Amino acid sequence: MRNTVLIPTYRRPLDLHRCLLALQAQTKPVDQLIVVVRDSDVETWQFLSEFQSHNLPLQTVTVTLPGMVAALNTGLAVVEGDIVSMTDDDAAPYPDWLEKINAHFQSDGCIGGVGGRDWIHQANRIEDGSRSIVGRLQWWGRVIGNHHLGVGAAREVDVLKGVNMSYRHQAIGQLRFDENLRGTGAQVHCDMAFSLALKRASWKIIYDPSVAVNHYPAQRFDEDQRQHFNEIAYTNLVHNETLVLLEHFSPLRQIIFLLWAVLVGTRDSLGLVQWLRFLPSQGRLVSKKMLASLRGRWQGWQTNQLRQGTGLKLSFYIALFLNSVPPAS
Repeated sequence: MRNTVLIPTYRRPLDLHRCLLALQAQTKPVDQLIVVVRDSDVETWQFLSEFQSHNLPLQTVTVTLPGMVAALNTGLAVVEGDIVSMTDDDAAPYPDWLEKINAHFQSDGCIGGVGGRDWIHQANRIEDGSRSIVGRLQWWGRVIGNHHLGVGAAREVDVLKGVNMSYRHQAIGQLRFDENLRGTGAQVHCDMAFSLALKRASWKIIYDPSVAVNHYPAQRFDEDQRQHFNEIAYTNLVHNETLVLLEHFSPLRQIIFLLWAVLVGTRDSLGLVQWLRFLPSQGRLVSKKMLASLRGRWQGWQTNQLRQGTGLKLSFYIALFLNSVPPAS
């Protein structure tokens, strides 16, 4: 099997350098390496012009639009390998990364996707907890990640994480990352949308903790600044999650999910119960998050309805109402 590695990058030349060095050290050589670079990213173009690729068949591709979705889709258009492995520029795959990925795909022709653990490095420590439940979508809509903490044997999951996910080219076919997802950088949950699309097509998705990368979360250059609340980024996150799950669920499960999401929610996508839970400790901040979450839920539902061509008149009037509500101060 021929392996293509796809890396979208933006203004992180030092991180990208570490990633490329890790790929040079693979026990199974890379057959095609695609690095997708924004046309305006002078720092990265300068770095790549001086980088000694040695055994890496490095191919640069230019993207003009911002965001992860545009970068990944631009890269997918030129993939030649039987397997395409995607990672981030701030990650460094283990030396046996590609070797173990290949072994899974060769073991079962029904496997469409393979992912693994990303060992997160924060300052001078590594997040070293352990979780047995990883990458699962519960029937009412709660998504369990834990990809960076997974332990145990390889097993089927519903969702892979973008920093460490590989797909059979045959399974992907004409599938592309969802351009309706919002954000100008990370576009959170684009990886979940991709995984669930393959699940709907009856491909197996495998998570194996031994298929590992080191992950050094780097600076972002968009509205989503990881640990710092940004109303636009938060609304986009909830919008994307809502849109992805509505696309995946039957009409009945859509109703159950929306009720649960608004009334309960999670710590990352607040509902009423979570708002009450964090109100004593976060005060005004959690109220801002709650409002942003409700906007995101509504906007995600609206995008889904527009995509389906239904509910347009109702969407118009509710949108007028929500857009007239001032942001929490």
